[in-house]
Amino acid sequence: MRIGLLGCGTVGGGVLRICRTRVPELEVRRILTLPGELDDPLVTHDVADIIDDPAIECVVEAMGGIEPAHGFLIRALEAGKSVVTANKAVVAAHFAEFMELAEKHDVAFKIEATSGGGMPWIAGIEKARRIDEISELSGILNGTSNYLIDSMERSGKGADEALAEAQALGYAEADPSADIDGIDVKNKTIISATVAFGSLCRRDIPVLGIRHLTKPILDALEARGWSVRLLARARQDSGRYAACVEPVVLSRASEEAHVPSNFNLATLVGETVGELKFFGQGAGALPTGNAIVQDLLDVAAGEKPRYATEETLEWDSALLGAAYLLATNAPAPEGARVLARAGESGANKALYLVFGLDPVRAGELVRASAASDPATFAASFSAEAAASLESLL
Repeated sequence: MRIGLLGCGTVGGGVLRICRTRVPELEVRRILTLPGELDDPLVTHDVADIIDDPAIECVVEAMGGIEPAHGFLIRALEAGKSVVTANKAVVAAHFAEFMELAEKHDVAFKIEATSGGGMPWIAGIEKARRIDEISELSGILNGTSNYLIDSMERSGKGADEALAEAQALGYAEADPSADIDGIDVKNKTIISATVAFGSLCRRDIPVLGIRHLTKPILDALEARGWSVRLLARARQDSGRYAACVEPVVLSRASEEAHVPSNFNLATLVGETVGELKFFGQGAGALPTGNAIVQDLLDVAAGEKPRYATEETLEWDSALLGAAYLLATNAPAPEGARVLARAGESGANKALYLVFGLDPVRAGELVRASAASDPATFAASFSAEAAASLESLL
């Protein structure tokens, strides 16, 4: 199968390397880059050289961002070419539009590399759905945020030092906002929930990040047998669904609490298969390139997955109801119970427990508290961690 490659940076370079060294039946015919980025005889700076080439059967998009990637993919699908993409931002924003065009032109639209890097996460969801209704999914789907938390926990680094180290290692961008504010995981959650539940996931899912998670807060939680990770969360039940991204307080005994460095761990729950976990590298040239090449092999074999283009389930954020931790110097919320006072156990803030919230109401509480303390941090409690709350109060 002949391929046109849009972008040849980290991920695109991984695709090119894997195709040339391991999968020669996948021929990269043209490569779109900006001038001066790559010295290769296949390089073009005009996307029309790929879109208008009748010999190219599939377009691989590894550019990132919304535009011009969105416009290029629309043109490729309208030209009757299959598409494989690693771009979670453009898929989350235009999932339904891409699927409608893929169906109209009877071509494939493959998205494994958008969520979970080298893990077969999307493929695992699809395979589970052949038999089961998937009731829940959750997971660590951002290696940068996990690296930061793991570094603070294991090496005792403060948040700024851990971030500087992650940037030096190439795990974090100069502007890490998409990672630490949960936007990267938001896009992956939208895609994963759409595939898992067979219903288009809405774009405005609630998001809380880890920008204001500090070493003193982690120390205070660790003293009580807990850890924190930034998780994707989604659930469906009886025609309703909810999804969110938020830090979650976990038992130190949980698998998620022990995920090291920049690795990912994603979980789905099905009726007959039970709980399935997928662990591996969530990003990088070769892991993500591997996921793209796996999709290319599926396209070459004639696979054309069909995903939801309409929201057929009703949104109900109460499905993700939980107790929440609120770390703030703002006045205590009504009904909150004190877990630790400012400075106690090194917290440097008052740590409150607030019961009976869901992700939407938790976000409202954080925004209200941030009026007095912009560095307010919040996290939900997992069921396992919540089970120990009464004994600690």
